[in-house]
Amino acid sequence: MGSDELISNLFRISQTEQKLKNENIKLESKANETHYEVGKEIRNTIKKLGGTMPEDLPTPNKSLKELEKEKKKIQIK
Repeated sequence: MGSDELISNLFRISQTEQKLKNENIKLESKANETHYEVGKEIRNTIKKLGGTMPEDLPTPNKSLKELEKEKKKIQIK
């Protein structure tokens, strides 16, 4: 996950948390709906600003698991 995708996800999460808190949303079904709505608005904003949609971002050459294995090998040496 690149920095753009990570930032988008963190922004979506923080905005959802704020909306849940500000609107005192307790029901799971309403929380799920809110999460979806906020995500949709974030995507619309990215599109409106001409940004790259998450599904169009390049995928990394190595998975997180592969990177962690490499890091462990380096630490052992």
